[in-house]
Amino acid sequence: MTDPIADMLTRMRNAIKAGHDRVEFPASKAKAGLCKVLKDEGYIRSFKIIAKSKNDIKIKVLFKEDAIVGLERVSKPGLRRYSGYSDIPRVISGLGTAIVSTSKGIISDREAKKLKVGGEILCNVW
Repeated sequence: MTDPIADMLTRMRNAIKAGHDRVEFPASKAKAGLCKVLKDEGYIRSFKIIAKSKNDIKIKVLFKEDAIVGLERVSKPGLRRYSGYSDIPRVISGLGTAIVSTSKGIISDREAKKLKVGGEILCNVW
């Protein structure tokens, strides 16, 4: 798999469209950071890292009803998108959230502007 974050977003998008209230996918630190930001911003109810076997760790996400309308991958392996804190784009006129990978970790666009740090724009959520 060349882009595990895009795979995670696609699994979440498909689960939402199918009406599921939860989804599981392979875990990583980056995916856990994304889930933490989604939880802090109120898009998901909870997430939990569960271990099913020695080599297979999964993240279980519980959705809030009608909280996520859209998920979009911005920075891709073939074309990375970086932005300074003052140039981070607003998602749907400020109604959505951009998730940014910075030197302070994976944080929301609002937090990045507050801390005055830029970085790679991973995805947009609305």
